[in-house]
Amino acid sequence: MNNTKLSVNINKIATLRNSRGGLNPSVVEAAIKAQQFGADGITIHPRPDERHIRYQDVFDLKPVVNTEFNIEGYPNKKFMDIVLDVRPTQATLVPDPPGVLTSNAGWNTVENQAFLKDIIAQLKDAGIRTSIFIETDKEMIRAAKSTGADRIELYTESYASEFSAGKEKAIAPFIRAAEIANEVGLGINAGHDLSLENLAYFNANIPNLLEVSIGHALVSDALYLGMSNAVKMYKNALR
Repeated sequence: MNNTKLSVNINKIATLRNSRGGLNPSVVEAAIKAQQFGADGITIHPRPDERHIRYQDVFDLKPVVNTEFNIEGYPNKKFMDIVLDVRPTQATLVPDPPGVLTSNAGWNTVENQAFLKDIIAQLKDAGIRTSIFIETDKEMIRAAKSTGADRIELYTESYASEFSAGKEKAIAPFIRAAEIANEVGLGINAGHDLSLENLAYFNANIPNLLEVSIGHALVSDALYLGMSNAVKMYKNALR
């Protein structure tokens, strides 16, 4: 049985806050409550334009995250300076170009091998677990191992978009990817468009899935169900 952790991405809370200015709703309070309701971790993804999570939020959240703190993003100098200062549990490296609406591709770990090795070495020297956002390509997963990363985060958008048309076909490449990751000794995380509709099936079929990071769907469900119920329902889907 998988013992998969749920990390709640609170970027959408910050989006709502920023739409009116001020501090309401509070990302700090959202993190505190999500953990109280059963979340195993908190994820944030600061971007250079600070359109949702602001850089100051990273420092404000650090004292209140008593589970696992996962900071995602493209490892430019600003990102690295903040992560090395805050020292979260995990840094998830995402190949986002500036201005992208949401993460929409995984790393080419072959072409970016030297760059990723250098970044990951800095993070590991600081005692930070590292994860690489990646697609299901076998070559890219094997090359991810060579960078020194501890884990990969499988980019699950294609699984989510194809799930209703045929879940067995949708999940097949992710099962193969997980088998390769297990073979080479990489931990497995997953995220992007996972929801109450498709999460339980994904979790049941991916061997040794360690963590899922879910934001948009969970926060959307929380608008109707309340944050407490939403977190509990996502946790139940992982059991």
